[in-house]
Amino acid sequence: MIPSPRKPDVPPSPSDLTSDLTTDLTTDPFADDKLHEECGIFGIFGHPDGAAHTALGLHALQHRGQEAAGIVAFDGRHFNAHRALGQVGSAFSDPKVIEALAGEAAIGHVRYATTGETILRNVQPIFAELAFGGLAIAHNGNLTNARALKRELVHRGCIFQSTMDTEVIIHLIATSRFPNVVDRLIDALNQVEGAYSLVVLSEDRLIGVRDPYGVRPLVLGSLKGVPILASETCALDIIGADFVRDIEPGEIVIIGKEGIVSRKPFPPARKRFCIFEYVYFSRPDSVVEGSSVYAARKRIGEELARESHVAADVVIPVPDSGVPGAIGYAAQSGIPFELGIIRNHYVGRTFIQPTDQIRHLGVKLKHNANRPLIAGKRVVLVDDSIVRGTTSVKIVEMMREAGAREVHMRIASPPTTHSCFYGVDTPERSKLLAARHDIEGMRRFIGVDSLAFVSMNGLYRAMGVPGRDAENPQFCDACFSGDYPIRLVDYDDGNNTGQLSLLAERA
Repeated sequence: MIPSPRKPDVPPSPSDLTSDLTTDLTTDPFADDKLHEECGIFGIFGHPDGAAHTALGLHALQHRGQEAAGIVAFDGRHFNAHRALGQVGSAFSDPKVIEALAGEAAIGHVRYATTGETILRNVQPIFAELAFGGLAIAHNGNLTNARALKRELVHRGCIFQSTMDTEVIIHLIATSRFPNVVDRLIDALNQVEGAYSLVVLSEDRLIGVRDPYGVRPLVLGSLKGVPILASETCALDIIGADFVRDIEPGEIVIIGKEGIVSRKPFPPARKRFCIFEYVYFSRPDSVVEGSSVYAARKRIGEELARESHVAADVVIPVPDSGVPGAIGYAAQSGIPFELGIIRNHYVGRTFIQPTDQIRHLGVKLKHNANRPLIAGKRVVLVDDSIVRGTTSVKIVEMMREAGAREVHMRIASPPTTHSCFYGVDTPERSKLLAARHDIEGMRRFIGVDSLAFVSMNGLYRAMGVPGRDAENPQFCDACFSGDYPIRLVDYDDGNNTGQLSLLAERA
């Protein structure tokens, strides 16, 4: 999204390029203490129930975005669209909504608003009538030169209707001088920088594309010969489709009545897939870049146990994302695994007034200690990451109140020290706990007896490689290392030490 105006003395953050709203932390005490993937995308071409299958695919991708959902379908004459705030179930539960989305081709999108509630004009897929006909786009990722491109486009007379960076792509396509939609799209993407996976729907084509670094995922599937594009394989499973392959970095897949054509029109780049997809973002039952997410998370837990074993009586995951890592940790360490924290899965945003006392109690809306398993025990808590640390503090307090004799915390990722600018909601760097404290300082802040994170090399070993190649890292790990593989054109050094030198180095 395009940033809202800021005061000159306030440095920009990733949130400024993804929303123009204010944070509403009063309704969910955990909303600001996890990294959030911003969206999931889905497309289908040549099925009579295109919209219904798209809605099911979006259900499977709901974890990638819970604030809004949308579908655009083409019936051979008209593009039909429905976009709504809220989750897929509420947006597409009315049969009349699906009936109105007639057509054999459709694309869909689920969105996570990076700050506060989203607004309808920012719900994707985005649609426009262009010189060659209608065009709809759904985007997962973030463009790092959107602000600069928007300034130029506005100067040329373009009128923007949203604050999404995706709209920049629409205008670049509209103003391109190439004759057909595919070449116009290639022309547009040659001008953008950043991380993106796209599904694009024209009057006779479904197009999928990944950026040259392959930061965000996109897969190709087949439902009895009907081509499917989706962010993750779990979206194929829900409709009974088969996984065909990953779309390759820098690849454009053009799907039409004549079949599927693959093109690689961009200069090659070294692949830098987002390693946090394995740590947290992707669903555990998905297969991402050839690896089971669940198995990868277990291996991370095993590496964590090898690197930072501690004498304890029980291994307890912080639900739900800490479960696979805790299983791996328990198996490697020989310490029993138990569900010592029970999560309430039926909690959404609350109606309770945001007093300090209520916010303090809010942790129990989602998590409660299983006291008989904890009292008198030495506990190892396993979580996927620490962002601000506020949730970790509450969880540790809960363990103490339940009678834990010792509380040790093990984190299945390295310390999150830098903001992400490639399509992930991350707090400003000054608000990241690991950017403000060393491990001992974090331990004291959280209140645990010991704290350890999996090493960068341990994380890479869990991914099946010997370790991180410092000269040419195999993944994008910028949130842990500060090594940003794609230029951050729209950002200054404000909250990310080293960015300016990085930009100069890669200019």
